[in-house]
Amino acid sequence: MEVYGPWTRRSDSAEERAAVVIRAAVVAAVGLALVIGPELARGRMLVVWVIVAATAVYAAALLVTEWAERPLPARPAVITVIDGVLVLVACGLTGGADSIFVAVLPLIAIAMSLRSGPVLGRLGALGVGFGFTVACVVGSDPDVPLSERLLTGAWWSGFLVAAAVLVGVLVRMLERQLAVAAESRARELAEHEKLLSERGLRARLVAAQQARLDGVRVVLHEFRTPVASLTALTGDLAAGRLAPQAADTAIRLLAEHAVHLRDMLEGLADLAVRDGSPLGRVTDRRVVLGELAEAVLDAAAVAPDRRRITVEPPGAAVRCDPQRLRRVLTNLAENAARHSGDSPVELALSYSDGVLAAEVRDRGPGLPPGQEGLVTTKGVALGERRGTAGLGLWIVEALVGAMNGELTLEPREGGGLVARLILSLDPA
Repeated sequence: MEVYGPWTRRSDSAEERAAVVIRAAVVAAVGLALVIGPELARGRMLVVWVIVAATAVYAAALLVTEWAERPLPARPAVITVIDGVLVLVACGLTGGADSIFVAVLPLIAIAMSLRSGPVLGRLGALGVGFGFTVACVVGSDPDVPLSERLLTGAWWSGFLVAAAVLVGVLVRMLERQLAVAAESRARELAEHEKLLSERGLRARLVAAQQARLDGVRVVLHEFRTPVASLTALTGDLAAGRLAPQAADTAIRLLAEHAVHLRDMLEGLADLAVRDGSPLGRVTDRRVVLGELAEAVLDAAAVAPDRRRITVEPPGAAVRCDPQRLRRVLTNLAENAARHSGDSPVELALSYSDGVLAAEVRDRGPGLPPGQEGLVTTKGVALGERRGTAGLGLWIVEALVGAMNGELTLEPREGGGLVARLILSLDPA
């Protein structure tokens, strides 16, 4: 009637469903035995069949509720007690010491040991053995001596307690194995987490080192143009090779280059206090777009007769980080001047509704199809610059990303390239 397992809890395990099937099979086997051997009922056929029928309904209800995943509200211990009482009554009505129902008693003892723990399980098994002894004394045939009835009851009592003890030992062994497996699994997880942590640390260290290397490369790249211009201008001024008007222009350029270098040096201070970004820190200032355009083309060494500047509306000014914006436009203008030959470099700036649109146009060879995104990759240089560091447009894209802007490179109608920059900026 009873096998181990928590029948009243929702579970999809094959083991629990198999146990419910075994319960029903035991009831069916008892019924079949009574059909084959009616004498097993000891003349109490009606009463025995009533018990078998009630037990069959009870087993069927448990079977249906288990398959429907809607277990009965009764606790497992209550079900075990009901099973034990039914089996002991059946033993008393079908011959006591000679009852066929005695074979079900070990299943009751096993269920008690599993559901109630080792101590209560053994006490329960002892209680079932005492109940069977009573059934033997009361329900055995009159020709069975009392001593034999008591001996049978004592024998089965000891057997049931031994079964409960054995089940408890096996359960403890299984629990110890599960504890060892859980501890081993916990160690494995801890080692895995440690490995992931170390791997992440190594990745961060490599990224930090790469950021420092990128910073050095950016510094070398960004300082090259103003330093070269400063060298040339100071050499011409010192040698007296410039006319008065050209000398005034050279002095103005020297001042602008000095300010630009100062801004870049201030930006480099972030390398020691931030995440190693080579882009510098943000310092918003008022920027007049016309003055910015002239400074950009001067820094890019675009001769006055090769430059075309358009500002809309005239006199427009924005508030932004002039260093970053100038670095972006200067790099784009340098690329345009390098590939345009004798053709002019056009710089168009327009500001409307909080959006700055800047276009640098040239009449160079343009870009081969599909290489618009490639040229902004670090270390890639195309055309005449193939084999160089390839940092200019990579720096531009990084700066544009830091400014939450958008940069596109498109072929220009009639030949050449259009570099278009879109930024959201506040008016000055």
